[in-house]
Amino acid sequence: MSDFVPLTVKDPSDSEKPVEEAIGNNSYHPGTTDVEFDELHVQCPPHTTERKLMTRIDWRLIPFLCILYLLAFLDRVNIANAKSFRLVEDLHLKDNEYNTALTMFFVPYVVAEIPSNILMKKFSPRIWLPACMLGFGIASVCQGLVQNYSGFLATRFFLGLFESGMFPGCFYLISMWYKRNESQKRYSLFFSSTSLAGAFGGLLASAIGKMQGIRGYNGWRWIFILEGCLTCVVAITFFFIFPSFPEEAKWLTEEERTYIKARLQADQGHNAAERKITFHDVVTTMKDHRIWLGGFMYFGLIVPAYSYAFFAPTIISTYHYSAIQTQLWSVPPWAASFVFSILTAVLSDWARHRAAFALVPITMGLAAFATLLKIHNNTPVQYAMLCLVTMSTYSVLPIIVCWFSMNLGGHHRRAIGTAWQIGFGNIGGIIATFAFLSKDSPNFTNGYSICLGFACISGLASALYFISIYLENQKRKKAVRDVGLSEYEKTELGDLNPEFRYMY
Repeated sequence: MSDFVPLTVKDPSDSEKPVEEAIGNNSYHPGTTDVEFDELHVQCPPHTTERKLMTRIDWRLIPFLCILYLLAFLDRVNIANAKSFRLVEDLHLKDNEYNTALTMFFVPYVVAEIPSNILMKKFSPRIWLPACMLGFGIASVCQGLVQNYSGFLATRFFLGLFESGMFPGCFYLISMWYKRNESQKRYSLFFSSTSLAGAFGGLLASAIGKMQGIRGYNGWRWIFILEGCLTCVVAITFFFIFPSFPEEAKWLTEEERTYIKARLQADQGHNAAERKITFHDVVTTMKDHRIWLGGFMYFGLIVPAYSYAFFAPTIISTYHYSAIQTQLWSVPPWAASFVFSILTAVLSDWARHRAAFALVPITMGLAAFATLLKIHNNTPVQYAMLCLVTMSTYSVLPIIVCWFSMNLGGHHRRAIGTAWQIGFGNIGGIIATFAFLSKDSPNFTNGYSICLGFACISGLASALYFISIYLENQKRKKAVRDVGLSEYEKTELGDLNPEFRYMY
């Protein structure tokens, strides 16, 4: 692995060089010996250390993002739990109308992700993300109050619209705080809130389902109403305490903000945070073939990810469990994926490598789906393979997004590229909603075949992306390092800057 490291210590020492030559536009000069420097030779503020400051940032950023996305994912997939408590019967859903309702969520979700990231940059995460959170909380409550199929479709549409900015927005925000080699643990911890949401969703549904008949409502209505109300309360609170970009963090001193900006500049280059994103930026970014590969890397895994999230109770119920037992048995696979995701992320950051930690778990998922296609009468083995599916899928997704996102230089390329990857990838969610149909029960041969095929697409795209960035790094090593670009030109190029090095 080779990263872009614009600050190096050579003879003569930095203290003997002109400041401009030693540090470029950074505010800190690594030429003295009585202060602490990080690994990129950027001087830490004298009153703290890099480790203390990053720990403080972790506590002010990651918990908020985890809670936000946990509730977003919970409100998104609790429809799978609600189905076990007479949702289909009460709304008189026929044929594939339940699957169509699942699909309706993804229509605005896919389309609105790039505009959402642009608007988040305009209004700041502190305002935009809690506002969207309040919107999907209200939509979730309304799901529990609808009386017919048309109303249900409408609420699913608005739920997808307001949730569209959550995932790419949170990933984008994380990427503007952390260096590339320290980001994976944070990404995976954030993304693992999906596993926690799945686990808590099953536990909550098993408890809320017992409210059957209270005030004339069946259990499925209470699932939507109570979980939606929780989201609304948290969203209102977040308007006052939610974090933003480093440039806007009032809880940091000016000296600390400058240091954060300098270390990211040393690791990733200038980010052009102050510049607005234009349509020309979008067109230019989308001309890069690696942007398209990033989309297919995510797209291929979204199909099995959402297939399990939306249909886990349906699949597990074929193992002859009751409605309450089905919810409880849906919890262990999510718990297993949470533990495996964190372990994979820690090892990936320790090794400072991404490719192997994406490709190896994908092969685990392929083996699990192949087993499920062949074995239909051995419940312990089938259940174990479901655990392996969640461990594979939900550990690789954050690796892929982190790997791709942190290899994009600059605010504009990262905002557009991340939103594109998530937006295009979530088209796979539409496919997933029709993967497991009731008529295919109990073997679900079509569903498992679809998941196997799309996991292969993700593996192939990931391998091609790795080959592409490897060859590009080798090409840049052989080229002239200093081609006379101005700082403005380097900022505009982002990761296309010849001095940038991609992370493997």
